Amino acid sequence: MTTVAGLSLGEKAALTTGRGWWHTAALPEVGIPAVRMADGPHGLRLQTEEEADHLGINESAAATCFPPAVTLASTWDTELAGRVGRALAHESHAHGVDVLLGPGVNIKRSPLCGRNFEYFSEDPLLSGVLGAAWVNGLQAEGVGASLKHFAANNQETDRMTVSADVDARTLREIYLAPFRRVVTEAGPWTVMCSYNRVNGVHASQNRWLLTDVLRGEWGYDGLVVSDWGAVVDRARALAAGLDLEMPTSGAAGPTHVRTAIETGELDERLLDTSAARVAELARKAAAQRRPDAAFDPSEHHELAREVAVRGAVLLKNEGRLLPLDPSAAQRIAVIGEFARTPRYQGAGSSKVTPTRLDDALTAITAAAPAATVTFAPGFPVDDPQANADGLRAEAVQAGADADVAVLFLGLPASFESEGFDREHLELPEEQLRLLAEVAAANPRTVVVLANGGVVRLSGWMGRVPAVLEGWLAGQAGGSATADLLFGAANPSGRLAETIPLRLADTPAHLDWPGENGHAAYGEGLFVGYRYYDTRGIEVSFPFGHGLSYTDFGYTNLRTAAGDDGLDVTVAVTNTGRRTGREVVQVYVGAPGSRVRRPARELKGFTITDLEPGETRDVTVRIPRTDLAYFDTAAGAWAVEGLDYRVDVGASSRDLRLSGAATVPGDQAVPTPDADSSLAVWLAHPVGGPALDGLLDKVRAALGENYPGEGSSRYRSVLGMRLSQIARLPAVPLNQDDLDRLIALVRAGG
Repeated sequence: MTTVAGLSLGEKAALTTGRGWWHTAALPEVGIPAVRMADGPHGLRLQTEEEADHLGINESAAATCFPPAVTLASTWDTELAGRVGRALAHESHAHGVDVLLGPGVNIKRSPLCGRNFEYFSEDPLLSGVLGAAWVNGLQAEGVGASLKHFAANNQETDRMTVSADVDARTLREIYLAPFRRVVTEAGPWTVMCSYNRVNGVHASQNRWLLTDVLRGEWGYDGLVVSDWGAVVDRARALAAGLDLEMPTSGAAGPTHVRTAIETGELDERLLDTSAARVAELARKAAAQRRPDAAFDPSEHHELAREVAVRGAVLLKNEGRLLPLDPSAAQRIAVIGEFARTPRYQGAGSSKVTPTRLDDALTAITAAAPAATVTFAPGFPVDDPQANADGLRAEAVQAGADADVAVLFLGLPASFESEGFDREHLELPEEQLRLLAEVAAANPRTVVVLANGGVVRLSGWMGRVPAVLEGWLAGQAGGSATADLLFGAANPSGRLAETIPLRLADTPAHLDWPGENGHAAYGEGLFVGYRYYDTRGIEVSFPFGHGLSYTDFGYTNLRTAAGDDGLDVTVAVTNTGRRTGREVVQVYVGAPGSRVRRPARELKGFTITDLEPGETRDVTVRIPRTDLAYFDTAAGAWAVEGLDYRVDVGASSRDLRLSGAATVPGDQAVPTPDADSSLAVWLAHPVGGPALDGLLDKVRAALGENYPGEGSSRYRSVLGMRLSQIARLPAVPLNQDDLDRLIALVRAGG
């Protein structure tokens, strides 16, 4: 690591606090340049220091607005995520940016989170795999990532102060898991702490989180930076392992640090370590700069279009209404203001000024030259002065006069943004009225959605034959939508989050968004499909769902377990008439587990492109570590020796094939003591057999009064502490017996 031995206390303190809004402090006289940062993660939001803000209010330089994480996640495509990362690096170099703030891998705990458009999934594996691919792509081109928001930042309500109160196992298996994967597989240059508290301690000064786990357990050697304004106490944050405070706090931060060191409150060696990390980042960034870099806006626009195509999810297509025939002399009514004025990205710090912007109305007109295309806005967008009734009547008439109506609906920016959470899952009321009347006037109505978080479909989905979930499709989303509607592209997106029937069905509903400064994660491990599938709750569309213009068949499931993991192989056939892409999903269950586990969990996936009639074997590799659960008693990860159930299919509920795989367990087990239950002792590989001999003495002493195995009395005894049993009358166990047993298991037999 870069040393800072020759620097004064003031210089070292200054290095650990930003200089301005987007830059770190520079010490050119000792060869430490400034680092320039910019918001991401789906596009470069570069501002001047004079116009800097973190809410997307002021203007920024033009850059490619790629589809946000909600859309990129629905591609399930790691290669594509890596290409987006590389493209973002090229634009960062062209604008002189060293570190791009992203990706966000926080879990979608509730569909109400206002920032869900900026996060990948409700599933930690999918979030982590895509996040790692994005970071690897970006950093392969010499621009650093800032993995955020670490950790348990799952709501915007009271985000600066709320405590995410999460039990240890849930925190490890769900909320820390994507961060762990990105850190260990991609090595981001920086990790950004979140605003919130984690189990009562602010993330910015949570030593367990920033040092014990991130560095001690995961081996992270990069720099930890604060979210903008997340630092509460600079000295405590530094002691916890937060290296860099952003943005500048003026003289306040450095002064606080110097005072803490001079009074003995803070060890100067901790400042040395953090200052050295800032200096190392600065020198690494300077060595990677490309002053003559440029990028092709048209090429990046086409990449954005590809992501939008791959990320759109065809939810419903009754009677194969889609794709529409682009050569037919048909009447097409395009309805909805979003077709003309697209909603293509979220609001807040990730808001990008696009290099260009495609709209669906223009793209549809160009894609169907033989058709007669009419347009009606149908509803106002954030305009209380508009004549909603008149707009709706005009649109309904247009729909009635058409052969097919394509209805563009979605959430206006005022419904979802960084900084606040949604209040419900509904589309705006005027849009729902429009949908009901257009669908009644024309049974051939296609709904195209634009939204960053899921919306409730159960109230209206039965009225229309086709629904295309376009999410927020970036600057090329209009052209991508036309590609899908007219069959120039075959839908291949799959849901990265469950669409529930209603808000009351969601796992966190009763604990959202918390009270008195605390958000209790009462649903525990059962987030998203883990909850719906384990409880058997009906949903509108399950995790992993997505239709195609072709069909796929699955045969010949094979599993092979080894010391380092599990291989799952299946033959996939394109049984339809169009080239298509299938996302093969592998879920694993652990029947007979000694701990509570979901019915099934995504453990791997792969993508295969197939021609009509083509069959291909695909193999999904599941590392042994991905089969582990976090054993809170041992404070470590453990793989159980079980016959695991393996399900392969096209969603968490469209499971085409099922099998089993026997995986040996870890040797290490918790060591029982005198206060451990009889059941724990009997299950121990050393303690169990040793205890059998003593139980023979108990059986002999009690005779007919000894409870038979399987009886209700026996089951009650299994839950008693061994020390309790030893004190029971007529039980011939004594303290010496217990001491010998404990010494035996501690010695390992």
